[in-house]
Amino acid sequence: MGLDPEELYEVDSDVPDLDGAVLLHFFEGFMDAGSAGRLVTEHLTGEMTHRVIARFDVDRLIDYRARRPSMTYDLDHWAEYEAPELVVRLLHDGDGTPFLLLTGPEPDREWELFAAAVRRLVERWGVRLTVGFHGIPMGTPHTRPLGVTAHATRAALLGEHQPLPNRIQVPGSMAAVLEYRFGEWGLDALGFAAHVPHYLAQSTYPAAALHLLRKLGEATALALPDGELASAAQVANAEIDRQVAESGEVADVVQALERQYDTFTAASGQSLLAESQEHLPTADELGSQFERFLAEQDGGER
Repeated sequence: MGLDPEELYEVDSDVPDLDGAVLLHFFEGFMDAGSAGRLVTEHLTGEMTHRVIARFDVDRLIDYRARRPSMTYDLDHWAEYEAPELVVRLLHDGDGTPFLLLTGPEPDREWELFAAAVRRLVERWGVRLTVGFHGIPMGTPHTRPLGVTAHATRAALLGEHQPLPNRIQVPGSMAAVLEYRFGEWGLDALGFAAHVPHYLAQSTYPAAALHLLRKLGEATALALPDGELASAAQVANAEIDRQVAESGEVADVVQALERQYDTFTAASGQSLLAESQEHLPTADELGSQFERFLAEQDGGER
């Protein structure tokens, strides 16, 4: 007898009609260069009123010893416990259009059952499109236009985004499996990976989050305000410029990347790693950067 996906979650009884809504999703714990996906999530929940309408059973999905939740010890007792949550929130965009946001730690186990559970919710609510988002490290300078890699279950969902020119193999993730299974099930799913300069991959990089937010708005037709995130990006960029100017080693790296970018642009008339006309790295370069970034995450604090 097969396991029932609906045993993985609980849904509020007063969920409004969501037919035709969009579901955005971001899972913590996998690759997110520049904390781009996390910043988008925090921006959306910080700028818009929201409420939880579905909760997943994290005791079944999370390995607590691999990612120990924080607890606070106060003098002689345990005062706080930050229990992990994997939830679906209901939000409304600037025009009052409802949309959903699935966030929380990436499940450590029962990936197939979790994907099936998300499918049940998508079909239950009449969701028309699911969209994932995060950041990936790239050999590109922060002083040039940011790029984004887009992928989807149908080519028509990609718009003007160009596909990769080669086939690569990278570590799997729940977001990727979710999109893959949705494609098999005939459901529309889309994903965006913002290109973060590799020397900023372990930092918080609001510019990449801002780029993701605008891509999400374009792909879903949602009115997503970017004011606070745009301001944070401007402040962070100024600080990055200051630190680069103070470090000869980092400045040399940035200047080398700028020369590479400008040389390609001048020769081809295209924008390196920018919108719709991308000079893309090879499969080996992408795979090695992904592996290196994940190794750096495993070696330090998440």
